[in-house]
Amino acid sequence: MKNVFKLITHFVGFLLLSSFLILLINLAILISLMFKHVPNIDSSPYKVAEETGKALHLTEQGDYVLSEAMLEKLDQSGAWAFLIDNDTSQIIWHTHNLPSSIPNQYTLSDIANLSIGYLLDYPTYTGANEKGLVVIGYPVKSFWKHTSPTLKYSLIADMPKTITPVILVNVALILILYLLTNLGLIKSINPIIKGIQDLSLRKPVSIPEKGLLSEISANINLTSVILQDQQEQLRKKEKARANWIAGVSHDIRTPLSMVMGYAGQLESSANLPKAAQKKASAIVKQSERMKNLINDLNLASKLEYNMQPLMKKDVNAVALVRQTIVDFMNMDIDDKYPIEWKNNESLTKCMIHADADLLKRAISNLIQNSMNHNEEGCTIYMDIAMNQNFCTICVEDNGVGVSDDQLKKLNEMPHYMICDNNVDQQRHGLGLQIVKQIMDNHQGTVTISHSEHGGFKVALTIPQLNNQ
Repeated sequence: MKNVFKLITHFVGFLLLSSFLILLINLAILISLMFKHVPNIDSSPYKVAEETGKALHLTEQGDYVLSEAMLEKLDQSGAWAFLIDNDTSQIIWHTHNLPSSIPNQYTLSDIANLSIGYLLDYPTYTGANEKGLVVIGYPVKSFWKHTSPTLKYSLIADMPKTITPVILVNVALILILYLLTNLGLIKSINPIIKGIQDLSLRKPVSIPEKGLLSEISANINLTSVILQDQQEQLRKKEKARANWIAGVSHDIRTPLSMVMGYAGQLESSANLPKAAQKKASAIVKQSERMKNLINDLNLASKLEYNMQPLMKKDVNAVALVRQTIVDFMNMDIDDKYPIEWKNNESLTKCMIHADADLLKRAISNLIQNSMNHNEEGCTIYMDIAMNQNFCTICVEDNGVGVSDDQLKKLNEMPHYMICDNNVDQQRHGLGLQIVKQIMDNHQGTVTISHSEHGGFKVALTIPQLNNQ
């Protein structure tokens, strides 16, 4: 309904704006027509009659003379003029083009009529002269005169109060008519808007294909069918892929266990020469790596397709990290990878809601990652901190590190796998991908950077519990 109201507001706003523009255009046209058809003040018939009355004068010889300028102005307008004597009410002077049908004698009523109206259909206008009344006549149909311009004063005085309600009623009628005529369109748009919103949420859409926008509704329905079909096909492919990975992983484990068992026996056999024992040791090492890779691949597939059940509970992240460190320190018999705890000893608890096994797996992957990339050994630094309702776990080392270009690729694609000719150690493979997936399942983030100790650093950020 919010979108429909917005649409109606848009329509009404557009209507009001267009009505206002139309009104302005009409006023501009009216003003231009008035300037075109209404004579200016200098050529107004009333002004010409007044000027003619003043310009007509009696000479010493007893003749009436009109100035050349006024005669020229009358001739340009096709007008004529005459003078009615005050005493006799007869014409005592006229221009050369006075029509022959014009009477020579006038009564007071005749003078009153020609002053406000016409004389034999000629529009006439009067001007005062010291000897009488000057009458100017123009060609028939040259001017239109309103012969009874009498209105009540209250009409003019109350004009603003009268016009305003009329305008408002007209605007209201226009809006009502406009909304009624567009009601069908608005009714058709509402389900279309709802359908588009459902499409963005990957929901099935079925819009009634009727009304003014039936064609658009049909296309949206067709798009929904296509998207639902694609979504179903993708779901089937993802399920088949996950099942295939799980099946292959299961099938490989049995022969791989036999290879590892026999290779282990050969490695410890005293009857084999040292060179053969070394080869058997390499087989055991690479088989163990293959086993870990299969486990990682299976776990990554389950996390990607939400097939790994999450056993979330309230976990003390500090205790979890400490336990993970102890497990690795117990395995590091040669002390090639000492682990230093950088955390402030006063921080003993940082509660999070997480799957403890998966989170421990993510931390273990990062520690193992530092070991895998530094065969000559390195120091691993662990740290945990609380900041703005988040718990941050850092794993870094002082080993060989990575280049800026590799770091950029790892941050853009944490599962990026650098495939080079070094078959002994696969760098930055599924281990980081699994860490990223585990953090995604915990609404956390992974940040990869250079360590201040010169090596590699990864920070895991997880939301804390609100009640701690």
